[in-house]
Amino acid sequence: MTLDLWKSLWGGMLIGAGAAVLLLLNGKIAGISGIAENAVRGLFGEHAWRIAFLLGLVIPAALCGLGPIEFAQGLPLLAVSGFLVGFGTRLGSGCTSGHGVCGLANLSPRSLVATLCFMTVAAATVYLVRHGSFLWRS
Repeated sequence: MTLDLWKSLWGGMLIGAGAAVLLLLNGKIAGISGIAENAVRGLFGEHAWRIAFLLGLVIPAALCGLGPIEFAQGLPLLAVSGFLVGFGTRLGSGCTSGHGVCGLANLSPRSLVATLCFMTVAAATVYLVRHGSFLWRS
């Protein structure tokens, strides 16, 4: 396996472990969009667990040497993408972590449909970005 595949494997295992620990210790579902939204609104929860959880997502990446981040498609497309992701998480009542990690583990039919939808759209988006340059370049 290449180094990138190992990083992906470890990253996935850490996300699953983080979701399991949050559920076991706090009885909370690890829906990152909901946790982040409430933290931004100033609803930190008892003992500020939301801030601790969000820091636990960022700090390991920094320690593992994620390195500088490049925005291959530019900041305007990143901003539009962020808006669409935020809109999608509100529309779908959750995000990839809430539906894909926690919802599927709970055998939720709604989470299965949501996960199938956002994975299909993600695959189509990657295909268009990599192969669909005819759409936005002259």
